[in-house]
Amino acid sequence: MHLEGRGFRFCSPSRMLTALVFILLCVQPGRGQTCTEGFAYEPRTRQCIDVDECRTMPDACRGDMRCVNQNGGYLCIPRNLYNQPYRPDPIVPEPVYPDPSAGFPNSFLPSPPRSVEPSYPRVISTAQCILGYTLAEDGTCNDIDECETNSHHCNPTQVCINTAGGYTCSCTEGYWLLGGQCQDIDECRYGYCQQLCANVPGSYSCSCNPGFTLNPDSRTCQDVDECADEPCSHGCLNTYGSYMCNCDEGFELASDGTTCIDLDECSFSEFLCQYRCVNIPGSYSCICPPGYYIYEDGRSCEDVNECDTGNNTCTTAQVCFNFQGSYTCLNPLQCNPPYIEVSDNQCMCSAENPACRDKPFTILYRHMDMSSGRSVPADIFQMQATTRYPGAFYIFQIKSGNDGREFYMRQTSNVSATLVLSRPIKGPKKVVLDLEMVTVNNVINFRGSSIIRLTIFVSEHPF
Repeated sequence: MHLEGRGFRFCSPSRMLTALVFILLCVQPGRGQTCTEGFAYEPRTRQCIDVDECRTMPDACRGDMRCVNQNGGYLCIPRNLYNQPYRPDPIVPEPVYPDPSAGFPNSFLPSPPRSVEPSYPRVISTAQCILGYTLAEDGTCNDIDECETNSHHCNPTQVCINTAGGYTCSCTEGYWLLGGQCQDIDECRYGYCQQLCANVPGSYSCSCNPGFTLNPDSRTCQDVDECADEPCSHGCLNTYGSYMCNCDEGFELASDGTTCIDLDECSFSEFLCQYRCVNIPGSYSCICPPGYYIYEDGRSCEDVNECDTGNNTCTTAQVCFNFQGSYTCLNPLQCNPPYIEVSDNQCMCSAENPACRDKPFTILYRHMDMSSGRSVPADIFQMQATTRYPGAFYIFQIKSGNDGREFYMRQTSNVSATLVLSRPIKGPKKVVLDLEMVTVNNVINFRGSSIIRLTIFVSEHPF
């Protein structure tokens, strides 16, 4: 006689018929709502319920075998055994003896009533231990560890777990049962890791992107404060997952993203400083040539008046004349004969002196300064007659010193004219012009002239 069952081995019908042991397999729902073999997931109750193979599998038992459903499996039992009526073991009542002191009655006490036979079959066997147990020397029944004795039927991918009177086949953590085989669970599909996930057989591994570190829970990531290690040469700003370096004013970030290099402000524009720009770490400085100082704006050059500061080499007999960027010492006026000195800056030739005929009546000495490369045209000096005679008219002209044709006279009225600069002059240079004013009076038949000897000091720089 032979019995079949999932997860059980039956050695003989007598042993099987000793007792029908129902082994409850406690199965917990796995990941992805998967139950072990012999159970099905019930969505309404969210539990794994037993599958009745006797109903779902018409050919579960063959021949003269009857299918009996079990929790998580089924049994095949011979029909002739299953249909036998219940035959309990005879119960022999213990005899009751009368008390001698009370005398002997005429009859014995009636025996206790027999129990009612149950409606389910009961198999009587001579075996002393139920299925899954073995008889020990001391007469007790010990559980058979099918996992240790390798008498189980778990496939190589499953793990055998011994139970009381039997065993169960399960999968280790990180695996689930698919088609009778333990398949690896891809935990990365379920978002177990906050950032990066790598699936490994039976488990998974979490990691973090650069700029983050893995927390002790081995799942979440925490931002790394890179600024604590001072990676920047100047300032550091920590950001989520990274950091940013910034530089002080006057510096710019190098291509490596951490080093600050000096910014050459002088290369930005040639107009940053009026004269010359000098780059310094983190900034710049404007300098001026000798004879100038830096103005309040920090970029313009202002002339130093050596005559006012006393920083000159003129003697007491000389006159200090300041011009842009420098100065000059003017010697006392000396009039060449036949001229005589009439003031500290004027010589006169008397009309009564025959040597003065055809010579200018007066020579007036004037001085002025002018920047190099001054824009043109520019009005730079004005002449005007101080004495007016009835019937007279005046002619203004440049008598000498205008060899380069840089100047011309423009008459502005009958008694005045303006000296105009028509071409830029590069300094340093000293220009001496004789500006003549001719007086003509046809009524008295008079013609005379006066000279302004104008000395122009052109500076070296255009400021």
